[in-house]
Amino acid sequence: MIASVVIANYNNEKFINECIESLNFQTYQNIEIIFFDDNSSDNSIKIIEKFKNVKIIKNHIKTNFITFNQMNAFKRAINKSSGDIIFFLDSDDFFHKNKIERIMDIFLKEKEKKVVFDYPIILENNKMTKQKKRNKFFKTYWDYIHPTSCIAIRKSISDNIFDTIGENLFENTWMDFRIHLYTKYLDNNFLILDENLTYYRQHIDSATSRFTKISKNWWKRRSEAHDYFFNFAKKNNLEAKRNYDFMLTKLISKLIL
Repeated sequence: MIASVVIANYNNEKFINECIESLNFQTYQNIEIIFFDDNSSDNSIKIIEKFKNVKIIKNHIKTNFITFNQMNAFKRAINKSSGDIIFFLDSDDFFHKNKIERIMDIFLKEKEKKVVFDYPIILENNKMTKQKKRNKFFKTYWDYIHPTSCIAIRKSISDNIFDTIGENLFENTWMDFRIHLYTKYLDNNFLILDENLTYYRQHIDSATSRFTKISKNWWKRRSEAHDYFFNFAKKNNLEAKRNYDFMLTKLISKLIL
């Protein structure tokens, strides 16, 4: 089977070499790399053009909303792909050398699985931390959210996923969160691989940097996540009741925003 790695990039020239090299040195060899550049103003394109095995899609029109740009990038890259399995990758992240082989092996052996998640190794302030599932203080509508670069799907379900999650509403609700709800509530043929196979970078220039924990933006995004969930539940005829997390989030958001 062909593994298609679809990469979304905007002004990440510092990290592109490491990202692509991590794919070129995978133990699994049958890999297709598709790089979607979202109208970068740095040297991203010049750098990626040095890699002859990479297909490049250049976007010249973008919105002001990072979430929608990211989903558009991945959807367009998938449409150009020829692989059976799609691996999502943000250009400031990179893969462990065994990642694609490990996950392709799961898809080969477990035909019913449609989505596979792994855990990240978080790179921040020159430190590496292996992320594991955390116990939550109180119940929420969602579990641990695996970063986008920790998600792989069968191409055969990509249209259904994007048709379900891809509406241009809720600008701070990211694709990884949307896919998590899709698998948790609509199609639970997924597997969480308890291995840290993705290097997930957190840095000052990353899209997530403005959502530092307990900041105003963090509460704003959490409040919107609840709104997205109730909209998602309504559209898909799911029962949804307000819980303590919802009430606390809305109360704090009202006080500080």
